[in-house]
Amino acid sequence: MENLVETLKNNSYPGRGIVIGKKNPSHIRILYFIMGRSVNSRNRIFSFTGDGIRTEAFDPSKLSDPSLIIYHPVRFYNEYIIVTNGDQTDTIRDYLAEGRTFSDALDTRQFEPDPPNFTPRISGLIYPDLSFEMSILRSFNNGAQCKRMYWHFEDAYDGSAYFISTYKHDGNPLPSFDTPPRDVALPDADELWQALDKDNKVSLYALDVIVEGSKRTMIQKIYNVNKGD
Repeated sequence: MENLVETLKNNSYPGRGIVIGKKNPSHIRILYFIMGRSVNSRNRIFSFTGDGIRTEAFDPSKLSDPSLIIYHPVRFYNEYIIVTNGDQTDTIRDYLAEGRTFSDALDTRQFEPDPPNFTPRISGLIYPDLSFEMSILRSFNNGAQCKRMYWHFEDAYDGSAYFISTYKHDGNPLPSFDTPPRDVALPDADELWQALDKDNKVSLYALDVIVEGSKRTMIQKIYNVNKGD
């Protein structure tokens, strides 16, 4: 398995990233991080909501464009957990509420409208039984078409995880992540936070879900550069 912590130490700008993996069959970990190069992107924090987290402007007076940067990265719906890099979180939740599927929801969406980067939309859905799906909606043919890719994981073996991000690395334009989810060793949240580039990292959310019979324990933590974390 790839050591994601070491990989990220040598990558100044993977953009936004999702990690989903298992410590054991009854313990899943979800990690979501955001990075930023512009003042607008860096002027953000994660904050808890009643059903997950949202992004907010750290200094509202410096917020120049809320589109694409203010959204709910994580939402809980019944015993489902949705994690994404944009407002498709809400699309997925709404479709689940209608009895429809993860792919049904994302088939209505495409990459972000931010040429020349055409940032991919990355998403994950964790089911009540702790199986999970991941998806990337990526630009093809310079924004003329959208490639929608889906992966379903019935299980991940102990200590393993899968990682997707919006970009491969820094660049102009930014090169999109263009492989299936990478098979990585499940990282510790503190170590992952320290591995992210200090000049570009903005926030990290960590969630551990532990299922013991009918008991379900959720442990959450937020790291924000703008709050000195």
